[in-house]
Amino acid sequence: MRFLFLGDMVGKTGRTAVWQRLPGLISDFKLDFVVVNGENAAGGFGITEEIFLETINAGADVVTTGNHVWDQKEAVTFAGRHDQFLRPANYPAGTPGRGANLFIAKNGARVLVANIMGRVFMHPELDDPFKAGEAILASCPLGEQADAVIFDFHAEATSEKQCFGHFVDGRASVVVGTHTHVPTADCQILNGGTAYMSDAGMCGDYDSSLGMEKEEPLNRFISKMPKSRFEAASGPATICGLAVEISDRTGLAEKVAPLRLGPRLAEAVPEFWR
Repeated sequence: MRFLFLGDMVGKTGRTAVWQRLPGLISDFKLDFVVVNGENAAGGFGITEEIFLETINAGADVVTTGNHVWDQKEAVTFAGRHDQFLRPANYPAGTPGRGANLFIAKNGARVLVANIMGRVFMHPELDDPFKAGEAILASCPLGEQADAVIFDFHAEATSEKQCFGHFVDGRASVVVGTHTHVPTADCQILNGGTAYMSDAGMCGDYDSSLGMEKEEPLNRFISKMPKSRFEAASGPATICGLAVEISDRTGLAEKVAPLRLGPRLAEAVPEFWR
């Protein structure tokens, strides 16, 4: 199975780049399943139902989120209406929407996708992500009810992301980190066969501070006083993500590589998809 994960879409420039490039990527690389993190898609803060639907229409099979999931008030309402929209699974019981779901890929594979949020340096501090991950795997094990298992682990600390990867190694197909908006260089297949990357990076303008116009974040570091609101940067976007070949037999990763397309960062296209 050919799987693509795209990191946090930031603002109009990020989401537009994904909408424009994703249909071609799916066609050119014959992708079976695509997950996109959309929690910063609406001006950098949250996601609207319209943006969610546009992302699905562009070819995403699932849209995941994170700590900004409720920044747009309408998300509380539409979260429960769409099976392809995921919020972190370790929110308390009774939270709108769902944190994991089973989907059917283009090749017929049953794909479990779960969204988990870390707790180190994160707000709000949610329930134990390791217990949440264990419960999800117990309810839909790889090789039994699921042919592939994907975790979007939305967290600040790389140590927490790495430990979660090792925790589910051999029981999940992919663990990919989001939230910090900078692509890491550590994509690998762990000892048990799980593809791992600490952060997929963002889909947005990299002439920025994590996708935001850089003047106000810089001002706050220097003066410690706000002058204005954060605004999503509007320059040309680079899309960043993770490409994985998942075994149809075992559900574990066989190949993994970063994907980067756009200005500023060195482009990277997986050799095994060329």
